[in-house]
Amino acid sequence: MSREDAIKRARVHFDSGDFRDVLARRVAIRTESQEPASGGDLDRYIAEEIRPELETLGFSCRIARHERAQGPFLIAERIEDGSLPTVLGYGHGDVTRGQGERWQDGLSPWVLIERDGRWYGRGVADNKGQHTVNVAALRAVFEARGRLGFNAKYLIEMGEEIGSPGLRELCAAERDALRADLLIASDGPRLSAGRPTLFLGSRGGISFDLKIKARDGAHHSGNWGGLLSNPAVQLAHAIAALVGPEGRILVPELKPADLPASVREALADCPVVDTRDGPRIDPDWGEPGLSAAEKVFGWCALEVLAFEAGEPRAPVNAIPGHAFARLQLRFVVGVDPDGVVPAVRRHLENTGFGFVDVSAADEEMFRATRLDPADPWVGFAARSIERTTGQRPAVLPNLGGSLPNDAFADILGLRTIWVPHSYAGCSQHAPDEHLAPHLLREGLEMMAGLYWDIGSGGTPALTRD
Repeated sequence: MSREDAIKRARVHFDSGDFRDVLARRVAIRTESQEPASGGDLDRYIAEEIRPELETLGFSCRIARHERAQGPFLIAERIEDGSLPTVLGYGHGDVTRGQGERWQDGLSPWVLIERDGRWYGRGVADNKGQHTVNVAALRAVFEARGRLGFNAKYLIEMGEEIGSPGLRELCAAERDALRADLLIASDGPRLSAGRPTLFLGSRGGISFDLKIKARDGAHHSGNWGGLLSNPAVQLAHAIAALVGPEGRILVPELKPADLPASVREALADCPVVDTRDGPRIDPDWGEPGLSAAEKVFGWCALEVLAFEAGEPRAPVNAIPGHAFARLQLRFVVGVDPDGVVPAVRRHLENTGFGFVDVSAADEEMFRATRLDPADPWVGFAARSIERTTGQRPAVLPNLGGSLPNDAFADILGLRTIWVPHSYAGCSQHAPDEHLAPHLLREGLEMMAGLYWDIGSGGTPALTRD
């Protein structure tokens, strides 16, 4: 059997409709991790869908739980030879709320429906479709070769959409069970729908709140205007002290000292352009002197997510007594996330806004990670994908969004390589989530080729503890 035979098996699995049937069955399970009543469905997804499939491939599987997690974790392994590379896979079976009432007529978040060349359903893109591709590709290689040719481990969680509570603690506790040479996983979008992509980490994400309470209650703007401070005006100026009128971050601790040469070199081959499905890019927004790709993949962004004062939906003629804003920093390697809130507080004090209360939001924080684009495993994976598709993949040092990649890079100490099978216009987290099926089909081919190549030898040298 050959590499082409493995890829052909993956292709036949898709073209026969078998892949679609599996994915449709998984989409139908309402694994909404934000809903406390979904616990049974979170358990069922692991027990009835993922565990049986991995066990037929010779994986030993067990269920793990953590007190902070809403749902279970599946830990699986197949060890063929201790001298071979060990690859850890990852996926999440939970999805965001269905929002079924907001989908187009005739569509449902819980039914896989094909319309106008797209497959619709919650989880098709994020993340059921993507890890279903990767496990099916493992099967194609196993059936073609009779073995994988490498050691494989898998971790499936059911809480990524609520910030992966318990994942980091589980990885620390299960460090030996999850020990591997690298992570290969799939989530997030490609750089563009038409170009295969690798990304090597993710930007971190931390949210914090700014609050001003000037007094209890609101007061008539005619009787008191000009006499009472307006916390909304004050908060607007405080925000302006943190980020400039064109989006430039004004707090030095909230951005890296520089852009590494290897990152700049990788991003030179990854242009970010306007697309038909997305909003138009504002070219003058953000850090000056950087390309669009460098702004979103190599730098930080400070955004205002919400701003509230008074009664926004029913304004009255009164000076509000308090104002609130939630800000979010998307940050790259080189920024200390534990220092963000103290740095914001110091900066506001130094610019005359010491009366603003600054506090971290009650959300899970994602830390920034990035594998060096010059790592030999990156070149190995890129060459494999180019061999399969005939296209040189885009190599992003990190995703613009945030993933729990720090659990793998920092806690488990792994190289991390992500091969996304989605695209930016897929409407993940929104009504009408979808993918064009050819992206999933090509993903099957790419992953079958990549897994085959790892099992064929000639991989980069391993560095182990």
